[in-house]
Amino acid sequence: MKKVLFLIGGLLSSLAINAQTLSYGDISILFSGEENNGTARFNAMSGAFGALGGDMSAGDINPAGLAIFKETETSISFGLRNTDIISVFAGSSTINNNDYLNMTQAGGVMVFDTRHNSNWSKIALGINYSLSNDFENIWFASGNSEFAPNTDIHDPNLVYGIAEEQAFENFTDGRNDKFVFSIAAQHDENLYLGASVNTYNIEYFQLTFAQELNNDGNGNTFDVFADQELETIGYGISFSVGAIFKPSQETRFGISFQSPTWYELSERRSIFDHELVFNETDSEFVSPDGAGTTIFDYQLNTPSKLTGSFAYIVGKEGLISFDYTYKNYQDIKLKPTSLFAVENADFSNFLKGTSSFKVGAEWRLDNISLRGGYHFEESPFKDALDTDNIEGYSFGVGFKLNGNIKLDLAYQNSTNTGFYDFLNVADVPATELEITNDKYTATLVIGL
Repeated sequence: MKKVLFLIGGLLSSLAINAQTLSYGDISILFSGEENNGTARFNAMSGAFGALGGDMSAGDINPAGLAIFKETETSISFGLRNTDIISVFAGSSTINNNDYLNMTQAGGVMVFDTRHNSNWSKIALGINYSLSNDFENIWFASGNSEFAPNTDIHDPNLVYGIAEEQAFENFTDGRNDKFVFSIAAQHDENLYLGASVNTYNIEYFQLTFAQELNNDGNGNTFDVFADQELETIGYGISFSVGAIFKPSQETRFGISFQSPTWYELSERRSIFDHELVFNETDSEFVSPDGAGTTIFDYQLNTPSKLTGSFAYIVGKEGLISFDYTYKNYQDIKLKPTSLFAVENADFSNFLKGTSSFKVGAEWRLDNISLRGGYHFEESPFKDALDTDNIEGYSFGVGFKLNGNIKLDLAYQNSTNTGFYDFLNVADVPATELEITNDKYTATLVIGL
């Protein structure tokens, strides 16, 4: 398990406590990831759609998949996410559980029959919105690491050597909205080609609160509080190209490339540190110490990714599909490079290329489709534990209703672990995090 790697924060001169918001390195890794948020059919099969196509979210993986559509179609999806975060600090564990409801997908594709003009028998134009990343979360951790400051800087003769408690609360909010504009075409009966332009609108907010309670054993206490805020907004753009080859009616092979996403970002950081001292003769409140707000603009290039896919179709009854994606997190780059030399070097030294696997299956019974899947995503840290990898399963059901209307439902589960070091003190362990996400998705599909 790798702790949040590049954390920085405001230090109190007398203590080592840090209310830590994410650093530029952490933000870069966070913004380089994308969640499985798509249609319910896509989610039920764990997103293994690179060679399948025929689904609005499949175009986000391989734009050639839009040419699989036989008719014009539109869809909209809503998702409920339940997140359990178990935080363990200094032997004390806290269970954090929260629910979040969002629109996770909306889009449509227009299909044009062109077979009477050329060997290019079909052209499809699509636009799709998806929730690329949902940042909304909150967790709390507390315990006693038995670390305490030696002296009060306002009274060097007073020693607060007994630690009572350290606590940390981390609140995050915001989202990364992705819009995909695609064009795809079918050549004869066995080749599909596609390209897309992807735009991103990102908003991220983090509020952290840390406290440390100490006493000297004689009724005198020394309490320290530290708050930090981080707000990051911006936009990004990337492009994708892909192909699907169908050598037979049963088999399909897909390959797609997504370029780096080029982000323009602006951030605001605020730090507020407070000390609250009670002794035998009086009480003192010192606030703020080192308070301040900074605003900064910068650029971020995320890694590109390459996806290879295979699907086997069993007549009209069912299918099985497989996707493999490679993404090299060492290619993350922050600009201006003259200001981010340390962070860019750390990406090369501490991160690695990652592999992810997705497997999905579907079986049709008249107007009902049963679906399932498995997904695995490797952690980008070189020294990560196996449990830091994201792993999970999914299943779902689809109903074909009257006319060209379909209703799809899906459930996804994923688990992983991580660290958050808010004290940043030698020999004091970081907070361990065990994260479980349960997602429920419903999609309404209308054929036109």
